[in-house]
Amino acid sequence: MNYRHAFHAGNFADVIKHAVLARIVVYLKEKPAAFRVIDTHAGAGLYDLSGEEASRTGEWRQGIGRLLAAELPADARALLAPYLDAVASLNAGEPGGASGEPLKTYPGSPTLVRHLLRAQDRLIACEAEPVAARALAENSRGDNRVKAVAIDGYTALNAYVPPKERRGLVLIDPPFEQPDEFDRLANALVAAYRKWPTGLYGVWYPIKNVAATERFGRHLARSGLARMLRAEVTLTPTRAAQKLAGSGLILVNPPWTLENELAVLLPALATILASSGSGTTRLDWLAPEK
Repeated sequence: MNYRHAFHAGNFADVIKHAVLARIVVYLKEKPAAFRVIDTHAGAGLYDLSGEEASRTGEWRQGIGRLLAAELPADARALLAPYLDAVASLNAGEPGGASGEPLKTYPGSPTLVRHLLRAQDRLIACEAEPVAARALAENSRGDNRVKAVAIDGYTALNAYVPPKERRGLVLIDPPFEQPDEFDRLANALVAAYRKWPTGLYGVWYPIKNVAATERFGRHLARSGLARMLRAEVTLTPTRAAQKLAGSGLILVNPPWTLENELAVLLPALATILASSGSGTTRLDWLAPEK
């Protein structure tokens, strides 16, 4: 069965991933030179939160819905502003929270990146699942900064790295449908890094089974990659092969500002997004500077 992100759009894992993604793109924009974002598993790009899939699960209510209704600390609010501005731009008025406006649409990663790009920057958004790939192409139509490609994400990683701009980010966010996905993901990241060791990489993964995620971290720590930051938020106790308890990001060559930003963002998000208000975080270096 093909993974359909519409059931999960705007959930807590999306909030964490997209908040970090926005911080990286903001950093890339600090220099005038153009950059490129390569989104290897882009999905449809745009999600109707009133649609059948999102309505069936209601996961967004415990993710972006909860965030918009929360009283944010000032420092966290400032760091989240680029991400929340992108969400607001897709909805009438200031969505959710105090305004009372209903949240209707949620941006996937390519739409979020597109909102943040400058005229000189570029995005390659890749998706293999046919229905999602058609939606991605339609949602990207008319923007010459964006190229939507119907292609397997791992094939795209090999094909498009390194980009001609030599600056940018590769976002790798596979659906984790296969039992060997962690191994495949680690091997693909190492291969891409060898081709483009100065690139920024953001790798998303689910936290369901602690043993699996710890093994993934050890695999990467032994891989020879340098400057590798791990950021995790866990909201509920983990039990093997059960529902999503949290999510993590491996960040290779992260912006120098990001560690301190995440030290503020992750605890704030964990507190807001955990039903009990007692989510936990981990922020550590799997590999330092060589």
